[in-house]
Amino acid sequence: MENYRILLYYNYVHIEDPEAFAAQHLQFCKDLELKGRILVAEEGINGTVSGTVEHTNKYMEAMRNDPRFADMVFKVDEHDGHAFKKMHVRPRNELVTLRLDDDINPHETTGKYLEPKEFYEALRDEDTIVLDARNDYEYDLGHFRGAIRPDIKTFRDLPKWVEENKHLIEGKRILTYCTGGIRCEKFSGWLVKEGFEDVAQLHGGIVTYGKDPQVQGELWDGKCYVFDERISVPVNQKEHVIVGKDYFDGEPCERYVNCANPECNKQILCSEENEHKYMRGCTHECRVSPRSLYVKEHDLSQEEIQRRLDIIAEEDKVKQEA
Repeated sequence: MENYRILLYYNYVHIEDPEAFAAQHLQFCKDLELKGRILVAEEGINGTVSGTVEHTNKYMEAMRNDPRFADMVFKVDEHDGHAFKKMHVRPRNELVTLRLDDDINPHETTGKYLEPKEFYEALRDEDTIVLDARNDYEYDLGHFRGAIRPDIKTFRDLPKWVEENKHLIEGKRILTYCTGGIRCEKFSGWLVKEGFEDVAQLHGGIVTYGKDPQVQGELWDGKCYVFDERISVPVNQKEHVIVGKDYFDGEPCERYVNCANPECNKQILCSEENEHKYMRGCTHECRVSPRSLYVKEHDLSQEEIQRRLDIIAEEDKVKQEA
């Protein structure tokens, strides 16, 4: 049985023709039998790929032989197979979507880098504000203890959230973090440009922090959301605290599913038991959707659907009367 690995990486570097590069790079990855998702823009590259140890080694070697990517850092995770179904390499206007009128170049403006040990020490300073630069569903699965949860669905909403909540962070030392570090490069730079004076970012992101032999992921609660078939990975090697709550009953939960109604597709934390009970529908409307993927997967009859809906309705009635 072959051993597989997952590579997570990014590099802000000028790429002359992203479309041509993407087409060539896709073929290169396919020749190595890699699977994953890579974004290419004039400002650089951002990717996660999976493959055998042999093929991922060849990929890293080839990338480091290109002067543009010679100093690129690869975060490596062992795995038991591919973490993606296909291989995609796509040209984009931005590596991370902020859509600023005046874009940030991390080589010119970015927050101070903190290595895991420095970040750990800063977390313990009570004058520090810790701001999660990820989306709400990522935070809900796991986050640094005491971190602020911005109420955002996409990264591009973060600057507006900061503008509306300046009172929470003004005059404080601001620490920011994200999965692998790429979002913080730009977001911390934007904070600096907006006049926040003391801004620092976790160098290498949560993934690096969890692997660091000194801090071993300490002061992280829950798991880290990742954008591949694993969905989540452990971070804190010293203690595991579950912070996720089941969408339906509020019980501790770290299992993400997508709503079975493809028009909704909302990600919810949900136990296996509740997935079946609620037919993986986040609302009544989603449960009765004619396009429900859960109904198709389990070949449910209308009688069975109605039976389950009646049980949910009866339980809701009892709760309201309590």
